[in-house]
Amino acid sequence: MKNSVKKVALVIASVGCLTFANAQKTAHLSLDSLISMMPETKTAKDAAQNYLKGIEAEVLGMQTELETKYKDYLEKEATMAEPVKQNKQQDLNQLQKRIEDFRQQAQQDYQRKYGELTAPIMEKAKKGIDAVAKEGGYKYVLDTSTGLVLYSEAGEDILLAVKKKLDSMPAAVIPGVGGTTAPKNPKTPGTTPKGK
Repeated sequence: MKNSVKKVALVIASVGCLTFANAQKTAHLSLDSLISMMPETKTAKDAAQNYLKGIEAEVLGMQTELETKYKDYLEKEATMAEPVKQNKQQDLNQLQKRIEDFRQQAQQDYQRKYGELTAPIMEKAKKGIDAVAKEGGYKYVLDTSTGLVLYSEAGEDILLAVKKKLDSMPAAVIPGVGGTTAPKNPKTPGTTPKGK
């Protein structure tokens, strides 16, 4: 009788552990890798680079103006009256400060613009991850690219499944970029269309 009770308890405990393990199904992927595989990422990076080129051209123009004025100042410094010299030095210092302020503001604007351009990509990736997680019955999907995973037992890497899901979704709309992104590849390598 004691053996029967122990066996029943062991079976119940085993079933409970299996149920808990199944309820806690986890998977992982590298979000950085996923984002880099998406065709919209190249479109967003190109748009960000064009934005940055405009900023760099403005900085270059300001820098050239400063260099020209400084060279002119050095050539005429010996013959300048003291008040004129002080005025020119003050102008040069103000221009240098304007350039530094512009660079700082431009860096913040570039980061804001890059965030705007990549937000739809992140949103699409999140939707793809959510869809695959629901389809696969995963309770947790861990991002291995952040390095924040302190401990996890081996899980499934769903990167390729999410990439395949993203390929079937409409392209993310990048703000301020006309046209569409790269065409979708109708066939994923290693697959064949049904019915063939």
